[in-house]
Amino acid sequence: MALPEISRSMLKNSLVLGLFAIATVGLVATLHHVTAERIATAERDAQVRALSEILPRGSYDNHLLDNSIELHDPLLGSKSPQAAYIALKDGKPSAIILRATAPDGYSGAIQLLIGIQADGRLAGVRVLNHRETPGLGDKIELAKSAWIRSFEGKSLAAPSGDGWAVKKDRGEFDQFAGATITPRAVVKAVHKALQYFDAHKQQLFAAQVKSNG
Repeated sequence: MALPEISRSMLKNSLVLGLFAIATVGLVATLHHVTAERIATAERDAQVRALSEILPRGSYDNHLLDNSIELHDPLLGSKSPQAAYIALKDGKPSAIILRATAPDGYSGAIQLLIGIQADGRLAGVRVLNHRETPGLGDKIELAKSAWIRSFEGKSLAAPSGDGWAVKKDRGEFDQFAGATITPRAVVKAVHKALQYFDAHKQQLFAAQVKSNG
């Protein structure tokens, strides 16, 4: 008689454990879904804030994330496609914000947003992500230093080609005390993004006008 009792007890415990496992998996899946949505929303909000910081207020009247395209070019610093956002004013392109990568930062790749006005002048540059040394290379962040604003108003012609370097390399951009590699990488990446825009401006803006026509 003892064996059936043991079997029933084992079956009961197995059922309880099985139901618990199913409930746990369901709870984890639900939490993951909710968390993923919140993370995606937070990332989108952060991206919108970063984009809105770059372009002058009133210089565009569209939602930048709704006018995005994917670009793939070595000048943008990545083997993967990079997003770009077209700013429109009264239906006409007024600027573009390129996502670019400085692959040669001191501690790895530096992700950038580079805003370029239709006339080729830089509207602004912001750092999206980096792993540079706190207190040294992290001065590329606007929250840590105003250095990143030194790009505003610059273009391929101003400074000239040789000027697109840090002062240690006889260029026009400041470096950080004890950290030259980081600003050098950012200056190089911004210069390449300007070169890309100069070579592809007509195609970029023509495609956007066509899609909105």
